[in-house]
Amino acid sequence: MTAVNSASGTIELTPSYTLPLAVVIGSLPLILFLPWLGGAIALFGLFLLFQAATLRLRFGKTALDVYRGEKLIRHFPYQDWLNWRIYWHPVPILFYFKEVKSIHFLPVLFDPQALKNCLEPLPRVD
Repeated sequence: MTAVNSASGTIELTPSYTLPLAVVIGSLPLILFLPWLGGAIALFGLFLLFQAATLRLRFGKTALDVYRGEKLIRHFPYQDWLNWRIYWHPVPILFYFKEVKSIHFLPVLFDPQALKNCLEPLPRVD
């Protein structure tokens, strides 16, 4: 479920813990055979879990804002976007978007369907 602030027209995506938990659970068998690799993957999964719990994406009328708690940490105006894509449709795991001067890859730590719904009106080149 997404939170909508009707006064500002902002949509805040709810977190999804699917990807971080899948990484952590997937690392457990590896720990038995390659402890250092399984441990590293498990730590990465825990890092993603922390990110999912603390980061929020807010889609406003003119920009995508990334918050940690109530602190704005990144602002991405839509006017600078060239295209976007969500990778691996059966199980969305990576959100990519390209701005005029840079590209960004974000793990899908939010409701993937709500993310796609928010992105649909934005420019996209396949």
